[in-house]
Amino acid sequence: MENKVNEKNVYLFNEGKYYQAYELFGSHLENGGTRFTVWVPGAKSVYAVGSFSKWKENSEYKLEPIGNSGIWTVFVNKNLNGKTYKYSITDAKGNKLPLKADPYAVYAEKRPNTASIVHELNYEWKDDAWVEKRNNSNHFKEPKNIYEVHLGSWKRQDKIEDKENNYYTYRQYAKELISYVKDMGYTHIEILPIMEYPFDGSWGYQTTGYFAATSRFGKPEDLMYLIDKAHKAGIGVILDWAAGHFCLDEHGLAKFNGDMLYEDSIHPNWGTGKFDFGRPEVRSFLFSNAMFWLKEFHADGIRVDGVSSILYLNFGIDNPKQKKFNKYGDEGNLEAIEFFKELSKVVGENCPGVMMIAEESTSWPMVTYPPEAGGLGFHYKWDMGWMHDTLNYVSADFPYRDNCHDLLTFSMMYTYSENFILPFSHDEVVHGKCSLIGRMPGDTWRQFAGLRTLALYQMTHPGAKLNFMGNEFGQFIEWRYYEGLEFFLVDQFEHHKKHQNFIKALNKLYKKEHALWECDHDWKGFEWIDADNKTQNIISYIRKDEADKVNLITVLNFGINQYDEYRIGVLKRGTYKEIFNSDNQEYGGNGHLNEISIKAEKIPYHGKPYSIKIKIPALGGVILKKASK
Repeated sequence: MENKVNEKNVYLFNEGKYYQAYELFGSHLENGGTRFTVWVPGAKSVYAVGSFSKWKENSEYKLEPIGNSGIWTVFVNKNLNGKTYKYSITDAKGNKLPLKADPYAVYAEKRPNTASIVHELNYEWKDDAWVEKRNNSNHFKEPKNIYEVHLGSWKRQDKIEDKENNYYTYRQYAKELISYVKDMGYTHIEILPIMEYPFDGSWGYQTTGYFAATSRFGKPEDLMYLIDKAHKAGIGVILDWAAGHFCLDEHGLAKFNGDMLYEDSIHPNWGTGKFDFGRPEVRSFLFSNAMFWLKEFHADGIRVDGVSSILYLNFGIDNPKQKKFNKYGDEGNLEAIEFFKELSKVVGENCPGVMMIAEESTSWPMVTYPPEAGGLGFHYKWDMGWMHDTLNYVSADFPYRDNCHDLLTFSMMYTYSENFILPFSHDEVVHGKCSLIGRMPGDTWRQFAGLRTLALYQMTHPGAKLNFMGNEFGQFIEWRYYEGLEFFLVDQFEHHKKHQNFIKALNKLYKKEHALWECDHDWKGFEWIDADNKTQNIISYIRKDEADKVNLITVLNFGINQYDEYRIGVLKRGTYKEIFNSDNQEYGGNGHLNEISIKAEKIPYHGKPYSIKIKIPALGGVILKKASK
């Protein structure tokens, strides 16, 4: 790799405008030797120490400062590829700091070891066709059905006795996970953070090595192989990104020069370091990190975790005396707001076709509006309100559902205010919240029927879709990060197998029917038939395609009574055919189907000029489509 230490790059970094700083910083093989470069402003001395120096300071590995930039560098005339190392830093007060891992290292030791590893990424990508197509497509007009995965617990290698290290590898996932996701009909995989982290129980959200794919599952190139194979199978890959905070382990970013450097405060909820978005060099670090995963690893999107905790100055602060306010008198973090706006521009200019997704849990306005219109610039936002309302509704026992009917319908009051993703994520099946099926009232049959109806509601409601692994076969126990999913349920129990078949069929129907996603973010794609039938716990609506030529009618019954002649209004005359029914016996239902075509009658109903009579199953839903002739 060529030497990137030059006046221009140093200037851009100090200005917060160096968007590929990983080319300058870290360890790089260069002209037969190795260069180390690190940012430690105010330090008295910096050494690279490691297996090559017996972990002692040696003048051969002493870094020299580049003016007043805070950047230190050294070229060692040795090829140190594969060697472990850290930085030995003496701070401005003359104190020796704990040895620090390289913030820009692309490879790290497997935990519990914490050293960085000299490593130059080397992978021959074979996804040019995928990337070109992605870069020239409009993802707003494409199906987005995301399978959220925690790589440490999708499956485990049960034959390995060491239960703390019996992980699947990236390459095993490239074979089994990709095949499974493709067969199930999902369009994307979203992976919980795989940037290096020390504590398994943080699930990757408390990071130490932002540029290093965790070595729990193999080498960085193995993750590249996994993404490459996903693209070959037609599956996009989204990576979770914890850009708001990092853990305080002493080898990490915390007090990197003896004082707060990357951080400006400690998070009141999580006891982690909150990034200092006002420091230009920190912005360069974060911009570059996003670009690293998008450009070097060909990720198709980044989902930013905890955006609310970044945007609000007083997130997690209850004491009024401790609260801070910006110059306008409100609680917005102006530096973080500008960071997100610039991030969206950087990604848009350098990685067209890539998705930026915000997990923003409040009503912060215009998250998915462009910066020039006053927005943050994200493409999508998780609809946490829809998720909470929906799960509260389906958790209610059947006699009480009429009293909370508006939980099903309120989302349509704001659905088009942002570009939403409808998430049933990992956060909803852990920490005592119960699995999705565990929230359903009734006996086993009703629980599975309710879970099918919930899935059908999600799939036909405007917005992209996301489900955490295990939802697709109705795992009863909560997710456990330290063991694999209970896939044996699918092999041993008919209910679980049939539910998995149901989800597979629903996913494939979703991709096939353009009306379910072409106008996800436009009112012209949706029209209510009946939103107010709380007595029978039934809602019905129409989904439309871009050209308004295809209308899909969805009728959902969240009650326990079935109906043989239920009249609904329709827009157009002609014949209607049932194309999907959650009560199909193949899916575990009772088989209360509309097996023959239904001709619309000139009887106005629900404010529509025509109407039809249909069968509606108990705790189930149907989708009807007007025949072409």
